[in-house]
Amino acid sequence: MKAMLLQETKPAEERPLELVDLPLPEPGFGEVRLRVQACGVCRTDLHTVEGDLDLPKLPLVPGHQIVGVVDAQGAGATRFKLGQRVGVPWLYKTCGACAFCQQGLENLCADAQFTGLHADGGYAEAMVVPEDFAYPIPDGFTDIAAAPLLCAGIIGYRALKLSQIKPGQRLGMYGFGGSAHVTIQVARHWDCEVYVFTRSEGHQELARELGAAWVGRAEDTPPKKLHGSIIFAPAGKLVPDALRVLERGGTVALAGVTMTPIPEIDYDRMLYWERGVRSVANFTRQDARELLQVAAEIPIQTTVQTFPLEEANEVLLALKRSEIDGTAVLVIE
Repeated sequence: MKAMLLQETKPAEERPLELVDLPLPEPGFGEVRLRVQACGVCRTDLHTVEGDLDLPKLPLVPGHQIVGVVDAQGAGATRFKLGQRVGVPWLYKTCGACAFCQQGLENLCADAQFTGLHADGGYAEAMVVPEDFAYPIPDGFTDIAAAPLLCAGIIGYRALKLSQIKPGQRLGMYGFGGSAHVTIQVARHWDCEVYVFTRSEGHQELARELGAAWVGRAEDTPPKKLHGSIIFAPAGKLVPDALRVLERGGTVALAGVTMTPIPEIDYDRMLYWERGVRSVANFTRQDARELLQVAAEIPIQTTVQTFPLEEANEVLLALKRSEIDGTAVLVIE
């Protein structure tokens, strides 16, 4: 099968992925194999190929916003039918037995494994996954439209919940890439006013089209204080900016898997009055199920740019340069 393989981490400018021919993977016990139809490109993939994350395995096939069709089942795998369309997100497997898993916090499992990090992902014609960590795709979405829901959507949805925003309140979003353009639609569905902070004129225009009440840059001051905010951009310097315009009792949720250092924060001026900052660590299967359900109810419209699998290096570089509006999706033919 064709795959884009990472042999060694390098800057995106050096085109770190190599087009190779790999053996077709065989599903093990409780696993299914997918013929991949589409795979969204996530900023976490960029962190992976550039070495910002510790990689438990190399070589590695990245990709964790995968839509495909089940074409083989391992022993004991009965959840899906052959030919059924399913999606695979970032969370690949958990232990199921630790205190976190038992409390419904499997995103904090110390033995969790992640797609495109611990296991080969969707930058390929096929991949295998434990069937309990794959999800039926709602009928109303094409393969390409569904791909961004499987990480950008789910992570944004969990960040939205952890921001503690309530219907009718004012939400800030810092950065407006693949995750934010899905999350804003859920927030608007909850009747929240959304204030978007981004440097990109293209992203600003997309935010307006998707219903943002106000658009500006991080250093700007919106007309009203915000009840909660999500920082999607991996830039720690945005935390003081977000706290500066946060209402008393508000929470800033940090949605990135990694982030540059956070500057010193003035406690009395920014953090006092029970303002909070919290990270968003992955997601649970329940988050995935809830997001896919609400996505079908709205229904969420994903903004995508499609590319052939062989152009994955160019896509990652464009993502690094903030040249992608919405989500880039690799189409596997």
